[in-house]
Amino acid sequence: MALIETSLIWVTYAVALAILFFIAGIFVFIYQKPSERSASVTIVCFITVFALLATVLLIPVDIALTSSTTNRKLGAKKDWATPDAVDNILFQLKVVYYTLYSLDAVLCLLVVPFTFFFYEEYDEVAAEEGSQTIGHRLWGAFKYTIGFLVLVLILFLVGFFIPVAKKARDEHKDLGYFKDLLTQNHGERALTFSIGILLTAGTILYCLYTAPGLALLPLSLIKTAPRISAPQIAASSSSQLAQNRERQRQLEGRNEGREGGLDARDRRELEALVREERTLVRRERLAAESSGEGSNFLIKAWVKIEAVFRPLKLVGGLLLLIITLIIFASMLITCIDKIKNSVCRSSCGFLLGETQIFNPINWLMTLTSKVFPIDYILFLLLTMLFFAASVLGVATIGIRFLWVTLFKIRQRHTSPSAMLIATVLLTLMVFALNYSLAMIVAPQYATFGPQTYCDRPSRHPDEQPDCSNHKKAIKPCSERSDNPVANMVCTPSVVSTFLNRITVNFPYLGVVDFWAQFAFLGIFLVVFVVMLFRVPKLDEEQLDDDLREEEEEGLLASTGRRFGATWQDITGQAKGVKRANYGATAGSGDGEEGGEAAGHGEQGGAGRDSNW
Repeated sequence: MALIETSLIWVTYAVALAILFFIAGIFVFIYQKPSERSASVTIVCFITVFALLATVLLIPVDIALTSSTTNRKLGAKKDWATPDAVDNILFQLKVVYYTLYSLDAVLCLLVVPFTFFFYEEYDEVAAEEGSQTIGHRLWGAFKYTIGFLVLVLILFLVGFFIPVAKKARDEHKDLGYFKDLLTQNHGERALTFSIGILLTAGTILYCLYTAPGLALLPLSLIKTAPRISAPQIAASSSSQLAQNRERQRQLEGRNEGREGGLDARDRRELEALVREERTLVRRERLAAESSGEGSNFLIKAWVKIEAVFRPLKLVGGLLLLIITLIIFASMLITCIDKIKNSVCRSSCGFLLGETQIFNPINWLMTLTSKVFPIDYILFLLLTMLFFAASVLGVATIGIRFLWVTLFKIRQRHTSPSAMLIATVLLTLMVFALNYSLAMIVAPQYATFGPQTYCDRPSRHPDEQPDCSNHKKAIKPCSERSDNPVANMVCTPSVVSTFLNRITVNFPYLGVVDFWAQFAFLGIFLVVFVVMLFRVPKLDEEQLDDDLREEEEEGLLASTGRRFGATWQDITGQAKGVKRANYGATAGSGDGEEGGEAAGHGEQGGAGRDSNW
């Protein structure tokens, strides 16, 4: 029975990994720029995103395995859950956790930087001349990566020798949970310190990117709604382009042979038509790209699927808005609970011995954990919500140094260098997400799940008390339980022990991680309130060509409230606009792409003149 139960839990995790495999692939595929794809960058980004998501999704497996050792109806260990069997389960989980955490750290600090420098070392001219080889690129990338290798060694050595904080244990000797948190060898201490540093660094990014992304995600689904579809835009632009070029030919023909050329009025009109033509050509091309024309089968299929689910975006946005507000309330409740009821406050990173204020997310996850895998599905959706918010935050804000934008993250327009840097940022944010989900969003669920113990004295110290006829004596497990029976029955999850070990052994890291949650909530609230009452508008007169193209792509990729627009996106046909003269006019625009690039300062006026 025990083998079947644990096997089912691991099989569920394998299914989740298969889902994450596709999610990681979709993320890399959607954001990479097709014309600049690099095999090494694609593979590294995919593996890194897959590994960090697999780390977070191990948490419900951890909870399910440790909870499976307890009979929650009787508040006692199951017959098969001997100390050796429990230790074997914990050992398996530790091996998987330490492997994934180490893999995440190595990918973030070594592999991704090496790949970044390897890509940047490529010189097209030198490669064509034969003066640059793979060996030269590998050596150049390795030289720049040495600094990151030194950083990894410093983190490990400092963690290996740094003394741990024992003040919390001395002040709270009745809290036996601290004994396990402070019991570790030097290798575990080094890994704990290294991950703690990465977690704290990721917490800063988590506040700056995930908080705005979480506020923008539901509102972006609700508020973005142009009234026409991409095929309709393409057809309309084609019709306007034909009329524009015909008018240009009329003006040129009317003034052909005139000594002074065009008069002032006709010259101004012709200049306006030329600017409008460049804008219409670009809009037609962007609409074609958004419809999947000229793309491979996967992109076309993705466009069709996106169009099918487009009418559900408004409803989904409203539902997501409610869920986001509940998450915000749950995080705020836990933070207040930790401030009021922490067993040792700042000396242990505000470790919460027992949840004393009702937390809706914590209650729901604990309730559903009684029937596996319902809680796993909910946790998967919760993780994907935070991950999507992180991606949206990075895409909206971009990769910046202070107020200077270094890279932009845009669908199908992200350079390989930007993809690698964004992957590093996401890895650090997921480290912080690990802490937030387990310690803030649902602390009771992440620590003990649905485990209970029998709060009655036993006849013998080595025997478990019988609560079969005393249901009221069955209580949920908590870190604060100093009852010997509770310590014998309750088995904390490996992830909670690992994260609490960071905050207890290195309380300065725990304090930063905890108070940063208030910064997260504050940034979320500010962005949410601002976006709730104000839709950002882009001033075309102050935008360069790249930003203007980004705005139009955002309009084309947005959702439509009308089913007609959605249906046109699915079928790829537009109604009410004839495209008969498209073929005749498409070839007459020789050099329009070059003219498009030349008209940086003039397209704003044309954009306002055209019927967008």
